Amino acid sequence: MVNETHTTIDQREIDHFSKIAAEWWNPQGKFRPLHKFNPTRLAYIKEKICLTFHCNPTSFKPFEGLKILDVGCGGGLLCEPMARLGASITGIDAAHTNVEVAKFHAIQSNLTIDYRTTTAEELADTKETFDVILNMEIIEHVSNVSLFMSATAKMLKPQGLMFIATLNRTWKAWSLAIIGAEYILNWLPKGTHNYKKFLKPEELKNLLSTNTLTVIDEIGITYNPLNDSWNRSKNMDINYMLLAQRPE
Repeated sequence: MVNETHTTIDQREIDHFSKIAAEWWNPQGKFRPLHKFNPTRLAYIKEKICLTFHCNPTSFKPFEGLKILDVGCGGGLLCEPMARLGASITGIDAAHTNVEVAKFHAIQSNLTIDYRTTTAEELADTKETFDVILNMEIIEHVSNVSLFMSATAKMLKPQGLMFIATLNRTWKAWSLAIIGAEYILNWLPKGTHNYKKFLKPEELKNLLSTNTLTVIDEIGITYNPLNDSWNRSKNMDINYMLLAQRPE
């Protein structure tokens, strides 16, 4: 794990994503992997939220009445479907250009989403709380993982759910997610990931436990090159998701 600072902001990460912010809603652009990955993670999120909060998954807006926070929202790829499902959704990002792109696209889509340029620790200081927190593909981009987890955990209501998606620190993840995706296939801009920031599932579980959250589910997400799709898997060697809950 990298040396930790007193903020979750990594300016190099902010600069990197700011340069490519205009690409967020281009399904064939620099964020193509996220567009392909989105349906799989959305299906998982919807399934677990409906199970926990007794929502009807077939209803028009099953998330109505739920407050959801998307941390590191980028251009809004997760916020918009959450809004369409009826949630009161807040998306935060430390990169102002990302937030502006997200706001503009939400207006175009006629969706009401509360986007803010801020950090997890700054929002936590407001004492605002949420039923669901999405920490998706963000934890490997912050400068202080302990501070980030502490801040986001403080904002989770009792019985609330926290979804975390990230990359495992394995040679497979290094060879495929960095060398393959960034340098050979050019799926992602070079420098998108820093292997030293990847977390093993047990490390992440320990951080969650330290913040009184209980892991209630875990899955791997694997890529199938034959049909260019992402699928749930028991294999957590590269991409994985943890689902944690705050006790009452």
